[in-house]
Amino acid sequence: MARDQSTVQSGAPAHIKAVALKLFAERGVDGVTVRQIAEAAGQKNHAALTYHFGSKEALIRVLIVDGARAIDARRNAALDAASEAGGPKSVLEIMQILVDTSIDPDPPEWGECYNRFVVGLQSSNRALFMDALAGQWNSGYQRCLDEVRLLKKDISPSILNQRLVFMGGALGGILAGRETELADQSRQHPMWTHPDTLNQVARALTAIIEG
Repeated sequence: MARDQSTVQSGAPAHIKAVALKLFAERGVDGVTVRQIAEAAGQKNHAALTYHFGSKEALIRVLIVDGARAIDARRNAALDAASEAGGPKSVLEIMQILVDTSIDPDPPEWGECYNRFVVGLQSSNRALFMDALAGQWNSGYQRCLDEVRLLKKDISPSILNQRLVFMGGALGGILAGRETELADQSRQHPMWTHPDTLNQVARALTAIIEG
């Protein structure tokens, strides 16, 4: 069920973060001002953002870490469950974990935004994205890659690493595109709302790895 961002967590700061993430996803971080975020969040005082977060860049950093931490926790939990069941047993299973854990299980009323936000930010300011993460909140993704390497020892390491890079780019791009489509509430999106679509995304990523 969608959550009301104005009432969860700690009130105004949580609502500002949710609204800012939406605007950044739609327009890019360079296309949104502090004033626009405050107004969209219903803050009469435009200094509310700086009061709670210090600056626009600081807010961007918080959003990066919030999303990355949540995804990383979901991925590690899914990998732990797969390990307890004797897996992961296939590249497809790993790709399904990567896809499923990239989806916000409790999105705001206007839908998911994080994948669009991250893909856009990496295109416009990858240095900020990487600096905000500081080498953290990526252990689940790296575990997935390590599991693929264990399963695909028949592929030369250099070729496999190339395919893993291609897969990662495809994962982000596809899920960002999905969010963009679903954000358009003026029409239906039968492909993206079909229960098997995410499984097909995982199969496409598997094909990149296996060739």
